[in-house]
Amino acid sequence: MRFQFVDQGWESEFRKALKDSNGFVRIICPFIQSWPVQLLLGGGRPNRFEVITRYNLDDFASGVSDPSALRTLLEHGAHIRGIRGLHAKLYVIGDCAMVTSANLTEKGLHDNHEFGIITRDPLDVLECNRYFEILWHRVGQKDLTLEKVEEWESVLLAYKGGVAAGAKLGDEGAIVWPTGDEESPESEGADVDVEFFPGEQAFVKFFGNDSTRVPTSLPVKDEIRRSGSHWALTYAKRPTGVRDGALMFMSRLVRDPHDIVIYGRATGTSHAPGRDDATTADLERRPWKSHWRYYIRVTDPEFIDGTLENGVQLSRLKATFGSNAFATTKANAARGVGNTDPNRAYLQQPAVRLTPEAASWLSNQFEVAATKHGRLRRGDMLDLDWPPVPA
Repeated sequence: MRFQFVDQGWESEFRKALKDSNGFVRIICPFIQSWPVQLLLGGGRPNRFEVITRYNLDDFASGVSDPSALRTLLEHGAHIRGIRGLHAKLYVIGDCAMVTSANLTEKGLHDNHEFGIITRDPLDVLECNRYFEILWHRVGQKDLTLEKVEEWESVLLAYKGGVAAGAKLGDEGAIVWPTGDEESPESEGADVDVEFFPGEQAFVKFFGNDSTRVPTSLPVKDEIRRSGSHWALTYAKRPTGVRDGALMFMSRLVRDPHDIVIYGRATGTSHAPGRDDATTADLERRPWKSHWRYYIRVTDPEFIDGTLENGVQLSRLKATFGSNAFATTKANAARGVGNTDPNRAYLQQPAVRLTPEAASWLSNQFEVAATKHGRLRRGDMLDLDWPPVPA
């Protein structure tokens, strides 16, 4: 049976899913309270914990959502982002996905009559992860902090004390689609395109060349240590075409099989001359940077654990999309002029720009691989070099 229909006992279903979660939890839920958070954390701290919710302070003031619940999540390593007008409820726990009317509240899991479905079908779970990623990347790099929660708690304390009685406290979530009551450049005079564009740009950055291919048995961490790809991606010429927020996939040329393997991803920042040039210390640590001295710095890197064999092969992407894999070949195919062969699109190039559909597919496949093989934890990378960013 592809779906299990559920109209009661959601607490029990959560407990069963958490038991087999492999430390992977993703939540989309507008209202979150403290008791269900304790339920989520009852089996230990998840290795990967991401939450999309609402930052409406009026919800906090009325008690339907609880800032202390968000505080607890942050203290246990969760990454949290807020979306204005959010009403969807989706829970991806390990290989289980739940789509339900139930909020992450005591009434939602225990008292109310809530209806929804549970699925462990891999394609369904993948599609749920894809929806999560769409919202997650649309918010951008705006994770909630403990300092912001403390600020909200101070505002709420003053509100309950009568200082701001009768006032609307407002919603501090990101606007990722027009809700009808906000004005923004996107909503003035035109329909808003809601197709998934990761940071509006997405690239695969290559490390190595044909003469320095490595075996797929190479540990991913060894490649990270060699390349420094946890903090910067290197170019022989100034990379002027990469904008802030670009989704950057890190890859390595490998042999047996002769391919390119994607092993990491991060958010890129546009190149700034001077700031993003290799320093003397950089060249001493990695002499090969004398030919690759210009940087695209990255933030929030994540890497697949294990060996390069666990990564995503670029050949799969090319076989899936053909000329639609890369921005140049897709444009040439549309014009009927120029190269449309994806195998030739990145020859002698340090990176290749992906089409939005290829970026979405690759992001999903990366998530599948990371769920299967695990991710390098932040603690596993503390022994790597993390040079400060020059002023």
